[in-house]
Amino acid sequence: MKKIERVCAITHILTEHPNRDYSLGSFAESFGCARSSISEDIKLIKKAMEEGGLGYLETSAGVKGGVRYVPFISDAEAAKVLNELKEAFEEPDRVLGSGFLYTSDILFSPRLAKGAARIFARRFAGAGADMVVTKETKGIGVALFTAELLGLPLAVLRRGSRVSEGSTVSVNYVSGSTERIQQMSLSKRAVRSGSRCIIIDDIMRGGGSVKGIEDMLSEFDAAAVGIGVVVVAGGMGGKKIGDYLPLLLMSEDEDKKLRMDINPELLAKQFRP
Repeated sequence: MKKIERVCAITHILTEHPNRDYSLGSFAESFGCARSSISEDIKLIKKAMEEGGLGYLETSAGVKGGVRYVPFISDAEAAKVLNELKEAFEEPDRVLGSGFLYTSDILFSPRLAKGAARIFARRFAGAGADMVVTKETKGIGVALFTAELLGLPLAVLRRGSRVSEGSTVSVNYVSGSTERIQQMSLSKRAVRSGSRCIIIDDIMRGGGSVKGIEDMLSEFDAAAVGIGVVVVAGGMGGKKIGDYLPLLLMSEDEDKKLRMDINPELLAKQFRP
């Protein structure tokens, strides 16, 4: 295989499996070349990724030296994603006659969902998480992409127990929007004791469901090390949870029309991995 072909192949393998370690020896064996040639290939890929803002490669030296691809989204690209989400949510016909906000086409759009996930993945990359968790809502797509980018498994809390889940743990929580008691369940096989988890939610009003997820994790002796929410309604204060990262803030203007604002923390370029 020619050098350019090898570089393209290695780039594809690394980007298709984010945050996964590959040894230089395994690449050398696969492509039938010397480790020194692979090392030169990695330097070229690393330089191209960093200059193009496409992510970066972490390398380790020594006999067992290896490489892993860490996804990254630049401030400019993050701003583009946030503006696209804002414009999509603010479309005038999005509020249904019953007063509900139609979000399925946004949250189930692979492009928009992965864009949001790239922002969450950048923020929580250094959290030392073992897995991503979410509840059985429209935020599953964003959570799954976030898990993929971080190279972590995903656990989904259901509204009720399923026979196919085996033994489950159930907790009651108070919905932040309706103030009603609801229930969620999770298979005992889904989360290991002591896990460090990232919680991803689609739309948060009072924070009751996220608080319920935190309570569920405590049943597994696990803890949340990061909380990401696509849209938060009614401002960031007065929620049932503490520290979290919202992308958009939902409110009403003087004419009672839906208004979406980008989280000022992100606009102020305080966005750090």
